[in-house]
Amino acid sequence: MSEAFTTGGPVPADASGRRRGTAARRFLRNPQAMTSAVLLALIVGAVLLAPVLAGHQPGAAELSKAFAGPEPGHPLGFDSAGRDVWSRLLHGGGNSLGGALIALAVALALGVPGGLVAGYYGKWFDSLATWTSNFVMALPAMIVLLASRAILGPTVPVLMVVLGALVAPSFFRLVRGIVTTVRRELYVDAARVSGLRDRRIIARHVLIVVRAPIIIQVALVAGIAIGLQAGLEFLGIGSGDAPTWGAMLNEAFQNIQRDPLLMLWPGLALGLTSGALVLLASALRDVLEDRGVTPPNPRSARRAKVAEPTTVDTAGERASLLSVRDLAVSYGHGETAVEVVHGVDLDVAEGEIVGLVGQSGSGKSQTAFSVLDILPEGGRVTRGSILVAATEVVGLPEKKYRALRGNVIAYVPQEPMSNLDPAFTVGSQLVEPIRVRLGLSRKAATERALELLRQVEIADPRRVFAAHPHEISGGMAQRVLIAGAMSCDPKLLVADEPTTALDVTVQAEVLDLLRRLQAERGMGVLLVTHNLGVVADLCDRVAVMNAGRIVETGTTEQVLKHPRDPYTRTLVEAVLDDVPARPAWVAPRTAEVPA
Repeated sequence: MSEAFTTGGPVPADASGRRRGTAARRFLRNPQAMTSAVLLALIVGAVLLAPVLAGHQPGAAELSKAFAGPEPGHPLGFDSAGRDVWSRLLHGGGNSLGGALIALAVALALGVPGGLVAGYYGKWFDSLATWTSNFVMALPAMIVLLASRAILGPTVPVLMVVLGALVAPSFFRLVRGIVTTVRRELYVDAARVSGLRDRRIIARHVLIVVRAPIIIQVALVAGIAIGLQAGLEFLGIGSGDAPTWGAMLNEAFQNIQRDPLLMLWPGLALGLTSGALVLLASALRDVLEDRGVTPPNPRSARRAKVAEPTTVDTAGERASLLSVRDLAVSYGHGETAVEVVHGVDLDVAEGEIVGLVGQSGSGKSQTAFSVLDILPEGGRVTRGSILVAATEVVGLPEKKYRALRGNVIAYVPQEPMSNLDPAFTVGSQLVEPIRVRLGLSRKAATERALELLRQVEIADPRRVFAAHPHEISGGMAQRVLIAGAMSCDPKLLVADEPTTALDVTVQAEVLDLLRRLQAERGMGVLLVTHNLGVVADLCDRVAVMNAGRIVETGTTEQVLKHPRDPYTRTLVEAVLDDVPARPAWVAPRTAEVPA
């Protein structure tokens, strides 16, 4: 297949552009968002333009005007030292907001990346980072700040750096908790199997989920930093030379009997700034999360690594796309470990479809997940070999396995709606793996994706390309996943119960589609199913699995017409009539192995 296709007509907008426009319109139509944004913009603008708006130096004093009221050029009057209150309020805002920004930047720099890495990868870094976070949270913040002042001096920026380190665990725990859940989503597995790098998955599929909670946390932490800094300065802890809102409160409190209005202006500035931050963050969160999408249910999606890779000479097995030998999969460690797959042998050659059939819990999906290197969390390959296109993948580092994904091995999962990210359009989820694996431009990748949608018999590919997953049917979503799996011309396709979530009519259409694509491309296919009708209709060979073991293998006709193992005979007798097997007949597509 060529890398670009001629489609004609306009190219649909990508998901990110569409999302930005929609979010911007929702923001502009949200009264809370606009009011808080305008208020915050006025405060920040006044602070930044303090030298222009004030017209007087904040430290210039005229003792003769102590406690004097407003007059031209001095709209808020003078303080106890005869200094212009308006000038000190504007210049002090720069110092107060700057200190809060320092604390916030430190907290974000430490907490967010740490939470992303710990939540996505886990392992030793997660344990160490979580312990460190818990330790820092147990420290009394005020005592630490006072000690820091005694050691480092009364410089407010230094104290704000310490404060940022103290509040960083709030970001870490928030991000880690969300990422731990998101990494189990099926669409994250689908992105990994398509060949996307971890950092790209995190940037695309994870950050979009954590951004709204981070925005709320930013507002809360910024408010805390502003308030705590003002509190420290109110207590006289800080450099007394530069004007700040906290220092103004301190000075006003000492003269509250003489001029109570001096307390009003810095207090009002603190309250309005903190309130505008919280209201703006809340509105932004609502705008970003208002997508009309119900996210799918999560499941475990990480697995343990085992031995270092080995290089195998398979000169005599050039036609073999998949060779599994003595595969064992266990969950848990030590005496509590439970082995769920026991010594499985399995082969798939070029151009053939092999059915891996068995009832629920037989271990067939665990075998397929081992091949794809996406065993659920806690699962690991404890022994055996898995060769994918002559490459040993047991223990293969993620970076090297990524080179096989997409163009050598691809995956069609069950539950199609759960394997598409609800936050992005269908087209963007097809285009990104194509650009990564084939190095095409966005335009060429878009044209290829549209052609793939036509090849999987979607009648209106441009509409589906621009739609979000919740806007298409389950059968159409499965066709989209098949198109995604075909996008880089893989040699081996692993299809895990690809028709389970579909009705009977759509099942037949999807099976016909898989058969046609396999015949056209000469792929090898490992079809995991509990449906013997699907096996009889589609497969060249079949392997029957029971209790974690392969109990019988052979051609489809041999196994279904002359089953040798008692378990296989029980399955066949339960669901098939006593008639010849394929190609002389086609079994009912709805016949299923009883659980």
